[in-house]
Amino acid sequence: MAITVYIPAQLRAYCSGASTLTVSAPTVRAALTELEQTHPDLYRGVCDETDSVRRHLNLFVNTFHVRDLDGLETELRPGDELTILPAVSGG
Repeated sequence: MAITVYIPAQLRAYCSGASTLTVSAPTVRAALTELEQTHPDLYRGVCDETDSVRRHLNLFVNTFHVRDLDGLETELRPGDELTILPAVSGG
């Protein structure tokens, strides 16, 4: 079950410069757990000490924000794309 994870430029140093990674996971939470095992520094850049996604990051499955789906329990299917996207703010 291959899921492509898109890594933003700000976090690529934590995964040897990779812009994408492949995981095999049934949910977004499981994908993050796999990243924790394979790229612990990247995981710490995405999740805080409570294992919650950092406030300045957004996660998208394909084109949908996970908060509009089932959060970290959002199911993943083969071929899905999980995008880690830094929040944009300003005025």
